[in-house]
Amino acid sequence: MNDSKNPLSPHLQIYRWHVSSLLSITHRISGVINLLALISIFSWIIILSIGESNYEIFLLIINSFFGKFILIGFTWSMCFHSLSGVRHLVWDLGYGYEIKTANISGIIVIISSLFLTIIFWLFARGLI
Repeated sequence: MNDSKNPLSPHLQIYRWHVSSLLSITHRISGVINLLALISIFSWIIILSIGESNYEIFLLIINSFFGKFILIGFTWSMCFHSLSGVRHLVWDLGYGYEIKTANISGIIVIISSLFLTIIFWLFARGLI
């Protein structure tokens, strides 16, 4: 019974996004971004050990608008992934499964990760 008029995935047409599903996907994406951050940290160490002229090129890239955007993104990704990991740890202990509690903890993770990123960069720039 092959009816080509039926949609392949009807659940995608009626699915509503929730805070928990958004955080789950973002947690996985931030894990990949953290891997890229770790690779860039190792690249920085290797470039630093190669020589001063190569390091100046690296500094030029990092001090550009795009480089600062990437560094701030890496910082947010680390903060978000860490806080989301703590949230999962609390779930592993058996707490926070109620829908209201899961939504509140998810919103707290999002706001806290943004707040920690801002605090980190204010501290790094010597403004705090």
